[in-house]
Amino acid sequence: MALSHEFQALTKSFSGFGVDEKSMISILGKWHQDDRKSYRKGCPQFFIQDDRLFEKWDDRHVAFLKHEFLRLKNAVVLWTMHPWERDARLMKEALVKGPQAYGVIIEVASTRSSEQLLGARRAYHSLFDHSIEEDVAYHINDSRRKLLVGLVSSYRYEGPKVNEEIAKSEAKTLFAAIKNADKKNPIEDEEVVRILTTRSKPHLKAIFKHYKEINGKNIDEDLDDELSLDETMQCLCTPQTYFSKVLGAAFQNDADEHAKEALTRVIVTRADDDMKEIKEEYQKKYGVSLSKKIEDAVNGNYKDFLLTLIARGE
Repeated sequence: MALSHEFQALTKSFSGFGVDEKSMISILGKWHQDDRKSYRKGCPQFFIQDDRLFEKWDDRHVAFLKHEFLRLKNAVVLWTMHPWERDARLMKEALVKGPQAYGVIIEVASTRSSEQLLGARRAYHSLFDHSIEEDVAYHINDSRRKLLVGLVSSYRYEGPKVNEEIAKSEAKTLFAAIKNADKKNPIEDEEVVRILTTRSKPHLKAIFKHYKEINGKNIDEDLDDELSLDETMQCLCTPQTYFSKVLGAAFQNDADEHAKEALTRVIVTRADDDMKEIKEEYQKKYGVSLSKKIEDAVNGNYKDFLLTLIARGE
């Protein structure tokens, strides 16, 4: 009975995010050869027999286990990097991974201050002997190219002043572009790209307020089919909403590895900035605190590290 309990505890220790190092050490370190054999026999989801009846780890689970051990290492390395280097490497990695990761470029370019983004661009020069602008323009060949080049090139005004008349006019411009989406994709509209990549965040908030006055609903409600534009607007004006959604997606049972990696990325990059607002939005959206979700879904030292980071500033 005790051994059966240990089987369950060991399986749980490397299921989910990260690994429970203490449980693995305390259980595996005392098991004799017969105990380990019994575990292999009792866990066909991890161990298989070939046509010669040879017992072996399923290669897919070996790769999975290696990846889970790496989560803590990756989080620590990202945390100790200079923020400019970290953002530069995140954008480079997104370009290498391809289209499904381009949202990370939108995230970095749109949620950082002008000085932070400029610093990341300088770091990119030093690290890769290219500019982020030229790499984005070279690697991205779909409709998002102009938007993403504009976002990573941006140096926005960060003062409070807003010209309401211009904001109203540009709200009408966005409304017309989105209304005519069946004729031309709004993400390819030069005026839409100009507005989103050059206007200050307070100005954009004023535009979206006027858009709702014109249309009777929020702009994101009209962008169901254009995820990149929706993500851009959320990152620029309501980053806590964007980040809470990304964290929620990471915890989904069917989340792929790209979605799971966001757990480390978001917590590490936002711990010193707006984690308090993100936690409040997460609680509001999902009805559970972010710390409780991490407690339930994450294992070992990786869990402890994430909990430490999100508790900063409390």
